[in-house]
Amino acid sequence: MLNTFFAIKSGMTGKYTPDGERVGATVLWVLPMKVADLRTKEKHGYEAVRFMIDDLRFKNKKSVREVRSDEKPEVGTEIKLEEVLKPGDIVAVTGTSKGKGFAGGVKRHGFAGGPRTHGQSDRERAPGSIGSTTTPGRVLKGKRMAGHMGNVRVNVTGLKVLDVDGEKRLVIIRGAVPGANKSTLLMVRKSE
Repeated sequence: MLNTFFAIKSGMTGKYTPDGERVGATVLWVLPMKVADLRTKEKHGYEAVRFMIDDLRFKNKKSVREVRSDEKPEVGTEIKLEEVLKPGDIVAVTGTSKGKGFAGGVKRHGFAGGPRTHGQSDRERAPGSIGSTTTPGRVLKGKRMAGHMGNVRVNVTGLKVLDVDGEKRLVIIRGAVPGANKSTLLMVRKSE
């Protein structure tokens, strides 16, 4: 059976494990999914399953998402949450992280900044030198500097499923997942 589904982050909560340990947990609201179409190697050059997803946040909004898979489920089949996941499974969650706007080198990359003494009154959070001498005489590409932080695709792996409620379409996962509450569509994949 397919091991991928799409969800929306509903919020965070605390949950007790069977050992009695209280851990931070994320509540995911799984959206209804039906198989809309199949992609085949002969016709499209790759194999995948396309899903029609009912986005319950908005009235009458549907979206199509594609998952690479060599399985061939029947078109129109609805994917049941309880058939895919059970408590104790390990999942990977992919989504868009929160945007943090323009950030300096200290916040964005964890730079130490300059010394607090020896007359360095205005260099406390400065990045320091950014280039070499005459050779190469320029700033090299990929140099870590201040700039736009966040709002990028993030994949968090190794998260444990604590609880699954098929009737309410809720999954509780140990730990944090990317994105703000009720903002972005998350792809949740069960690890093999």
